[in-house]
Amino acid sequence: MSYLPTYVLLAAGLLVLILLLVRTIRVLRGFRRTVSMVAEDTQDRTGLIRARSAALRVAVAQRREAPENQ
Repeated sequence: MSYLPTYVLLAAGLLVLILLLVRTIRVLRGFRRTVSMVAEDTQDRTGLIRARSAALRVAVAQRREAPENQ
């Protein structure tokens, strides 16, 4: 009978450990989802900046060529 408190404490400790692991996994899933959304948004914005800079280079090149064509 003297082992009963030990078993009860062991079971309670395992229960707390399982609950903490479940909460940690949920938080990590949310964090991973957030990181994915931020990375996607950053890539989209980077693509837009690249497209705008390419369009600006084309416009500047066309403007430099315009006096020669007239």
